[in-house]
Amino acid sequence: MAIKSQLLLSLLVLALSITCNNASFVRRGKNHTQTMSTGKAYKVLITHPEVPQEGIDLLKENCELIQVQSLPTNRAELLQKIRGVDGVLWGGHEALNAEVLDAAGPQLKSISTMSAGIDYVDVPEVKKRKIPLGHTPTVLNTAVADLAVGLLIAAGRRFHEGRRKIETDNWENYHLNWMLGQDIRDSIVGFYGFGGIGQAIAKRLSGFDIDQVLYTTRRRVHKEIEQELNAKKVDFDTLLAQSDFVVIASPLTADTQGVFNTTAFNKMKETAVLVNIGRGKIVNQDDLYEALKSNKIFAAGLDVTDPEPLSAKDKLLSLDNVVVLPHIGSATKRTRAEMATIAAHNVLRGLVGEPMLSPAY
Repeated sequence: MAIKSQLLLSLLVLALSITCNNASFVRRGKNHTQTMSTGKAYKVLITHPEVPQEGIDLLKENCELIQVQSLPTNRAELLQKIRGVDGVLWGGHEALNAEVLDAAGPQLKSISTMSAGIDYVDVPEVKKRKIPLGHTPTVLNTAVADLAVGLLIAAGRRFHEGRRKIETDNWENYHLNWMLGQDIRDSIVGFYGFGGIGQAIAKRLSGFDIDQVLYTTRRRVHKEIEQELNAKKVDFDTLLAQSDFVVIASPLTADTQGVFNTTAFNKMKETAVLVNIGRGKIVNQDDLYEALKSNKIFAAGLDVTDPEPLSAKDKLLSLDNVVVLPHIGSATKRTRAEMATIAAHNVLRGLVGEPMLSPAY
């Protein structure tokens, strides 16, 4: 997986250098024609002050850059600075909707998010205006998969509860059956969603000698992938009933929202561990709280919640059998730099009318 990511990034950099260094690209506006070799022909907004420098450096070679400086993002500042720009590198998770597109103006010709998921984007609205939209999947697969395995182990082996035992002076290791968790070895791991991230997780878990991978998706993956990962496509009810660990690696859609609810939890094993690295709204969080509190399922590990950020007073945090992280799946320095690189590349290619390397549609 690491070799594939390295190759992908190398191809990106090569393609980007071709895009940036081609002096024949021309911007034609109402009042002027300007070649990229004689000046900075395009104006691009970067919507977050912490976008990695690797992406900024690629854009600034031929683009005038404007950057939102507020943190958290001030909507008024964003709407003011987006006026008249040609391209946007959307660095955060603010709503990208008609309000934003109207504020930008009709000259806007290229947008890329710096994320894999785009549930905060009004995709039909962007598409209706015929604006190319890019995003950055694939490159974050490795980082998210690593974190998912960590969550699976942490929840199944009761890391959070163990820490609380120490903090409350309840280290009771004189019991032989104290703090027993769930084995990964010989387990059945079920995936709700089995794209690049799900497959990367399954590949890592093969090193833990799991018994089988089950997955629920709309379409069957390639037979070669099934053979490599010992994976089998099953319906949702079978996935819930047979899996020792259930990993949510699906995007948020109208069909997936709230699908993990009381009905679903009641079909899972009482020893099952739920891991969510997809989107918080795929899980009905109130129902999850009740399932964990009543031990309908054994534990949960969450990198995504509903809402985000999660309140420090949220009842979910009162439980011992849940590990909650603040949506840090892609939060490694290397991954964020690669995401910024791909997003910048998407924006530049959209500006000159070329297909984006990583289009959202």
